[in-house]
Amino acid sequence: MMRDLNSDLFDLRTEMDTAEFPRSVSSSSDADFAFAFNDSNFSDRQLRIEIMGDTPETRLESDACTSIADWARHRKRRREDIKKENVVDLSGCPEEQILNCNQPDIDDCDGCENPDEDTVAMIEESPSGDEGANSNESDWSMDFSTVVRVKTLHISSPILAAKSPFFYKLFSNGMRESEQRHVTLRINASEEAALMELLNFMYSNTLSTASAPALLDVLMAADKFEVASCMRHCSRLLRNMPMTPESALLYLDLPSSVLMAEAVQPLTDAAKQFLAVRYRDITKFQEEVMALPLAGIEAVLASDDLQIASEDAVYDFVLKWARAQYPKLEERRDVLGARLSRCIRFPYMTCRKLKKVLSCNDFDHEAATKLVLEALFFKAEVPHRQRAMASEDSSSLNRHYVERAYKYRPVKVVEFELPRQQCVVYLDLKREECANLYPSGRVYSQAFHLGGQGFFLSAHCNMDQQSSFHCFGLFLGMQEKGSVTFAVDYEFAARTKQVQPHPPNNQTEDFLSKYKGNYTFTGGKAVGYRNLFALPWTSFIADDSPFFINGVLHLRAELTIKH
Repeated sequence: MMRDLNSDLFDLRTEMDTAEFPRSVSSSSDADFAFAFNDSNFSDRQLRIEIMGDTPETRLESDACTSIADWARHRKRRREDIKKENVVDLSGCPEEQILNCNQPDIDDCDGCENPDEDTVAMIEESPSGDEGANSNESDWSMDFSTVVRVKTLHISSPILAAKSPFFYKLFSNGMRESEQRHVTLRINASEEAALMELLNFMYSNTLSTASAPALLDVLMAADKFEVASCMRHCSRLLRNMPMTPESALLYLDLPSSVLMAEAVQPLTDAAKQFLAVRYRDITKFQEEVMALPLAGIEAVLASDDLQIASEDAVYDFVLKWARAQYPKLEERRDVLGARLSRCIRFPYMTCRKLKKVLSCNDFDHEAATKLVLEALFFKAEVPHRQRAMASEDSSSLNRHYVERAYKYRPVKVVEFELPRQQCVVYLDLKREECANLYPSGRVYSQAFHLGGQGFFLSAHCNMDQQSSFHCFGLFLGMQEKGSVTFAVDYEFAARTKQVQPHPPNNQTEDFLSKYKGNYTFTGGKAVGYRNLFALPWTSFIADDSPFFINGVLHLRAELTIKH
């Protein structure tokens, strides 16, 4: 039985007499066999590497590849060249096995076979002397390339098979080719250094190269020849290098076969984390973020720590980006439906914005309806069910029910039309959020509406009226600016832990009124109370504070229109 392709096939522990063999041979699967590399005394086969000539453009770019950006441009050119190449089927005879390894990236290949299937051996008679020089190489060569040189190495099939399922299948597939003593690989000249590094790693578990472009070349070679241990090693070295936006995006744009490998997952996770942290506040990097490719946008929007006003703003940004990057409606709908809709947390959007989703032509109507219904059902759930759903969702990729750290905190609103126009607004703040307000911070709620006017709540850490100590303040503001006036009665309350005398030790956690008032608003004005709890900040935030219930401060504001 073969193991997972992401692990070495064999544990090379052995019960042979360690006095007769180097200690590293018998110690572990990470044994150092460097002494046996290209040594005929410890080899049972020969590996013939036929190196094909690159195009002049590829050769020049490869020579000048000294940075991540150079490597990315070189790879893009190589992918374009590969698409132009015509590979002719091989016919052969049993003397020598030839594998042409000039393969396109999996994600660039139309109709590629399953990479997990057995390796197909390609046979060609070994040319020699003048006969070889005059042989018809078009039968097996790329139409513009020729073999410019040949390198022959002595190899140990057990060592290569132990490190690589590619070689394991090659040497043990039961076919006649598995009994041959000579194996030929064909590669491009630009791949030679990476292949030699890879083969050396399979013996010694070390690499001599340390630059990012060279490590990426080795990583690609390790993926092609299924050497998971080398992929892990390259991934770890790249992860320990300073990350840049360019390198992070490049790591996320590696071929799908590489990205799906478990060995590379820590590198791609680090790249996503780098982008999420760098672009946490997307309003500060508008131009950069708008230019990000799809994989970069997904990494940024997947973050719980995205510093953005609200989920409504996330939705607006996604639409703006998608319209700029995908001007064709059909393509935009596909990307929004299959990829970007997973980045929008619809349950935390306002009902007004959800209504706009239903009429948005950029989304497939059926898909939009499903997303909006799921959001509304979540909003209708009782709080403990919402918390349970968010907890279950926290381990998934979508995280639709997980709340972000919005600049404008979500509120729940109950509206009444009779006997008077009134709304009751609930705002919850975590203890950590409150603690972060000290000494002069503010946090704002999302907007809510009463009588056609927009309002918001704001919680402050400020000085009391005598400027003698810090305290917690709560204020009510009206959004609209201008000459509009609006008379409102308002009341602030907070859930408070209280011990009742009857029955003994009975604790309640009801809302208690903290402040009442009335105010005639004009546009852009706010009103409230600087010391809502009549306590210094240290007492309000203390561990035994009666206002935090399971680490959450529950605030309520009632607004009634005065007639």
